[in-house]
Amino acid sequence: MDPRLLKTFSAVITHGSFSDAARELGYTQSAVSQQIASLEGELGVELVCRRPVGPTEAGARLMDHVASILLRINAARAEVQRVKGGTTGRLNVGICPLAATAHALRIIGEVARRAGAHELTVRTLPRQAVAEDVATGKLDLGLVDGFALPEDPLRPPRGAGLRGVPVCREPVVVALPPHHPLAHRTDLRLADLIDARWIDAPGVSAPLADLCAVVGDSPHLRVALRYDGHDVRTYTELLAGGQGLGLLPRFALAGRQDLVGIPLTQPELSHRVEALRVTGGPPVVDDLVASLTEPVEPVGTETQPRS
Repeated sequence: MDPRLLKTFSAVITHGSFSDAARELGYTQSAVSQQIASLEGELGVELVCRRPVGPTEAGARLMDHVASILLRINAARAEVQRVKGGTTGRLNVGICPLAATAHALRIIGEVARRAGAHELTVRTLPRQAVAEDVATGKLDLGLVDGFALPEDPLRPPRGAGLRGVPVCREPVVVALPPHHPLAHRTDLRLADLIDARWIDAPGVSAPLADLCAVVGDSPHLRVALRYDGHDVRTYTELLAGGQGLGLLPRFALAGRQDLVGIPLTQPELSHRVEALRVTGGPPVVDDLVASLTEPVEPVGTETQPRS
């Protein structure tokens, strides 16, 4: 299957429109239609319903594979390019919102200066976007985070040829305003919160659906509000305003008087940060990973990195 045809097919299904896909890809609408017809001819099955535009059953099956196929191709292209080597003087780091601790950002800046990087770019991105951009060479290093049980590994984001290196671990708390009826508790179980109202903020904290999947037999968590952004401050302001409960690493509440963090003891989740990299990256990445995983003395309530 021609990757260009797969990319066009993905755009048509994603937009639900031939014209919108054409606009995104820079093609004419007739060219998009011809490419879809070519792909259908090659596979011998109809992939796209024309009115309304959407995937057939076969198209839906193909769509399940398209993202990983295109990612794999882009990752292979990036790896071939890395073989050429050479120093660009640029360092690109992607970081999830709750992985952006003061310690991590300080280390990134120090290592970049030490390596003589004349251009440092730090991007805050969703977890899957960080993984994909590291795999395809848009980022030299990524810092991703998530919640996991003590005996379980952090669920890896989808990616091609990625290696995760543990950076730090932090206890998880239930964040709520001081006037909340549960604010006096010394600890909480998820089972205590079956009737609670939650804020689902997948771009900042763990999506509630993923949290239920990690825990396994947890009760269904009722969503009161969904926050679709990636700003930690906006999320915590919603929590402080009593819009719902949320899970956060303990350090995220440091210095806040309008939020209380009650330890979550059952299940005993931990918040983890991992560095994502690929084999054969620039030498500065080795230095950066080593510095991020180097044990340090804890300062206040900030996360303590450990290898």
